[in-house]
Amino acid sequence: MAMIENACRQTLEATEYVTIVTQGEAGPHLVATWGDYLRKLGIGDDTLIVPVGYLRETEANLRRDSRVQVLAASRQVQGTHGPGQGCLLTGVAEILIDGDLVARVKEQFPWARGAMVIRVESAKTQL
Repeated sequence: MAMIENACRQTLEATEYVTIVTQGEAGPHLVATWGDYLRKLGIGDDTLIVPVGYLRETEANLRRDSRVQVLAASRQVQGTHGPGQGCLLTGVAEILIDGDLVARVKEQFPWARGAMVIRVESAKTQL
C-alpha cells in the first residue's frame, strides 16, 4: 500500500522545501532541503531520496536512531479548512555514501557526497 498518496503527494509535488527532523543527544535536530531536489530524484510511493552534502549531525543521529519526521507544506494545495495543505511523514532513514543510488544522485547534484533514503511508514495531513 502506498504511503505517499493524495493530498500528501500533491503537497510534496508543490512544496518549496521540506523539514527533516532527527533525534539528537540534546533533543530534536532539524534540517531542510528543497522540494525540487525531491522531485528531481522522484517521489516514490513510500520513499523519498534526498541529496546529502554536509548533514553530519543528521547522519550521526540516524546511526543512533533511524526514526525521522518530514514536514512539508504548500499554499498551492487546497487544505481541509482553506488554502494551504501540510503533510507530516514519519518513517526511518539512512544515509548512503556509495552504490548505484548515490551515483544517480551525484549525476543530478555533483556537490552531493551521498543520498538520504527515507522510508515512509505513515503520512497524515496537517492544516
